[in-house]
Amino acid sequence: IPPPVIRVESYSEDSISFSLKMTTNIKVSGYVVNIYWTFDTHRQEKRTLVIEGEKPVHKVANLTAHTPYEISAWARTELGDSPLSFVHVVTSGTRPASPSLKAKAVNQTAVECSWTGPRNVVYGIFYATSFLELYRSPHNTTTTSHNTTVLVQRDEQYLFLV
Repeated sequence: IPPPVIRVESYSEDSISFSLKMTTNIKVSGYVVNIYWTFDTHRQEKRTLVIEGEKPVHKVANLTAHTPYEISAWARTELGDSPLSFVHVVTSGTRPASPSLKAKAVNQTAVECSWTGPRNVVYGIFYATSFLELYRSPHNTTTTSHNTTVLVQRDEQYLFLV
C-alpha cells in the first residue's frame, strides 16, 4: 500500500487547505491526519482529523500566522493502513508578538495570571512544576480574556507559559 499524496491547495494567515489522494486502485475508507506545530519551543501541539471517505479538499482553520505546520496522513484501506506521508507549510502573515505574562499568587492554591496581547484570540495558559513537565504534559486552560485564575497544589512552585 503506498502512502497518500498530500497536496497543499492554499494557505493564509489562519488556515491551510489540502487534498489527499491515493495513487493506487485500492479502496480507501478514510484518512487520519495529524497537524503538528511547536508552541514557544516548549510544547508541541497536535490536532487530529479523522476523515471518512474521499472528500477532495480539507480546510484546517484557527491557526497562527507565520507558523510552521507539519501535516502527516495515512489512509485506511480494505487491505489495512498505509504508511505515513508528510508535508510542511508555513502560514502567511506576521506572527503575533508573544504575550507578556505576570503571575501573582492570590493564596496557597490560586495564582492570578494576566498578560498583554491582541484581542479576539484564544490564549492557552500552560503550567507545571518543572520544565520537563511543562514540555511533556502541562496542565492547561484556554481563554479569550487577558487574565485568569489558575488553581494549583499548595506547597509547590510552578512555571507558567501563555
